[in-house]
Amino acid sequence: MTETSASKDLETPAPATNNQPQRQEIRIDDSKAVPLYANFCRVTGTPEELIIDFALNPQPFGTLTEPIAITQRMVTNYYTAKRMLHALQLTIQRHEATFGVLEIDVQKRVHPAAMRQG
Repeated sequence: MTETSASKDLETPAPATNNQPQRQEIRIDDSKAVPLYANFCRVTGTPEELIIDFALNPQPFGTLTEPIAITQRMVTNYYTAKRMLHALQLTIQRHEATFGVLEIDVQKRVHPAAMRQG
């Protein structure tokens, strides 16, 4: 994984000089990061922490025949979650500016001609 421009927004400010804030570079070692794919997530929380569960839903359409197995869980505080939300929003905005709006309602993405062929 490489550091994206969105993650640069998460850099911590260094002491200001001449009334101009400076950014402190954060060094990241992602050599032990494990890739994860998920098409399902569940968000719950407590007053202190946010819990995000990730899973692969093998049957994203239709009626589920088996429970979805949660394979990864991220527990974080609300401050980090808000910073992550901001980074994700910036990344999605840049993607949509380049490639077009992402429609998350599957029914709006389905083309009528494709439905008749099935």
